[in-house]
Amino acid sequence: MVKLRLKRCGRKQAIYRIVAIDVRSRREGRDLRKVGFYDPIKNQTYSNVPAILYFLEKGAQPTGTVYDILRKAEFFKEFRVSFDKKESKKKNRE
Repeated sequence: MVKLRLKRCGRKQAIYRIVAIDVRSRREGRDLRKVGFYDPIKNQTYSNVPAILYFLEKGAQPTGTVYDILRKAEFFKEFRVSFDKKESKKKNRE
Protein backbone atom coordinates (compact mmCIF):
# COMPACT_ATOMS: atom_id res chain seq x y z
CA MET A 1 0.00 0.00 0.00
CA VAL A 2 1.21 3.49 -0.84
CA LYS A 3 0.82 6.52 1.41
CA LEU A 4 1.37 10.21 0.92
CA ARG A 5 3.41 11.30 3.90
CA LEU A 6 5.97 13.82 5.12
CA LYS A 7 9.70 13.26 4.89
CA ARG A 8 11.89 15.57 6.95
CA CYS A 9 14.68 17.58 5.29
CA GLY A 10 17.06 20.08 6.83
CA ARG A 11 19.03 19.78 10.03
CA LYS A 12 18.22 22.83 12.12
CA GLN A 13 15.10 24.11 10.43
CA ALA A 14 12.37 21.63 9.73
CA ILE A 15 11.28 21.49 6.11
CA TYR A 16 9.24 18.55 4.92
CA ARG A 17 8.80 16.94 1.53
CA ILE A 18 5.47 15.40 0.68
CA VAL A 19 6.30 12.01 -0.82
CA ALA A 20 4.55 8.91 -2.07
CA ILE A 21 6.13 6.05 -0.16
CA ASP A 22 5.44 2.41 0.61
CA VAL A 23 3.82 1.82 4.00
CA ARG A 24 6.53 -0.61 5.07
CA SER A 25 9.32 1.95 4.53
CA ARG A 26 10.63 4.11 7.33
CA ARG A 27 10.13 7.89 7.33
CA GLU A 28 13.51 8.66 5.79
CA GLY A 29 13.41 5.63 3.50
CA ARG A 30 13.37 5.53 -0.26
CA ASP A 31 10.32 7.22 -1.72
CA LEU A 32 8.49 6.39 -4.93
CA ARG A 33 8.12 10.03 -5.96
CA LYS A 34 8.37 13.51 -4.48
CA VAL A 35 5.04 15.27 -4.91
CA GLY A 36 5.54 18.52 -2.99
CA PHE A 37 6.99 20.24 0.05
CA TYR A 38 5.80 21.97 3.22
CA ASP A 39 7.62 24.64 5.22
CA PRO A 40 5.92 25.06 8.62
CA ILE A 41 8.03 28.09 9.60
CA LYS A 42 7.10 30.18 6.55
CA ASN A 43 3.79 28.33 6.19
CA GLN A 44 4.45 27.64 2.50
CA THR A 45 3.20 24.67 0.56
CA TYR A 46 4.01 23.49 -2.95
CA SER A 47 2.26 20.51 -4.45
CA ASN A 48 2.63 18.77 -7.79
CA VAL A 49 -1.09 18.43 -8.47
CA PRO A 50 -0.96 15.89 -11.34
CA ALA A 51 1.30 13.59 -9.32
CA ILE A 52 -0.90 13.79 -6.23
CA LEU A 53 -4.03 13.10 -8.28
CA TYR A 54 -2.30 10.14 -9.93
CA PHE A 55 -1.43 8.52 -6.60
CA LEU A 56 -4.84 9.23 -5.07
CA GLU A 57 -6.57 7.64 -8.08
CA LYS A 58 -4.34 4.58 -7.69
CA GLY A 59 -5.47 4.19 -4.08
CA ALA A 60 -2.78 5.99 -2.07
CA GLN A 61 -3.94 7.18 1.34
CA PRO A 62 -2.65 10.50 2.73
CA THR A 63 -1.64 10.58 6.39
CA GLY A 64 -3.58 12.84 8.70
CA THR A 65 -1.05 15.66 8.52
CA VAL A 66 -0.75 15.53 4.73
CA TYR A 67 -4.55 15.45 4.48
CA ASP A 68 -4.77 18.60 6.63
CA ILE A 69 -2.08 20.36 4.56
CA LEU A 70 -3.89 19.56 1.32
CA ARG A 71 -7.23 20.58 2.82
CA LYS A 72 -5.83 23.97 3.85
CA ALA A 73 -4.55 24.41 0.30
CA GLU A 74 -8.14 23.68 -0.85
CA PHE A 75 -6.91 20.74 -2.91
CA PHE A 76 -10.01 18.62 -2.34
CA LYS A 77 -12.44 21.44 -3.18
CA GLU A 78 -10.74 22.30 -6.47
CA PHE A 79 -10.41 18.79 -7.85
CA ARG A 80 -13.36 17.14 -6.12
CA VAL A 81 -11.41 14.10 -5.08
CA SER A 82 -13.75 11.58 -3.52
CA PHE A 83 -11.75 11.09 -0.35
CA ASP A 84 -13.01 11.82 3.14
CA LYS A 85 -10.87 10.97 6.14
CA LYS A 86 -13.84 10.31 8.44
CA GLU A 87 -15.61 7.98 5.99
CA SER A 88 -12.50 5.87 5.43
CA LYS A 89 -12.09 5.33 9.18
CA LYS A 90 -15.73 4.22 9.49
CA LYS A 91 -15.33 1.72 6.64
CA ASN A 92 -12.24 0.20 8.28
CA ARG A 93 -14.08 -0.35 11.56
CA GLU A 94 -17.01 -2.20 9.99
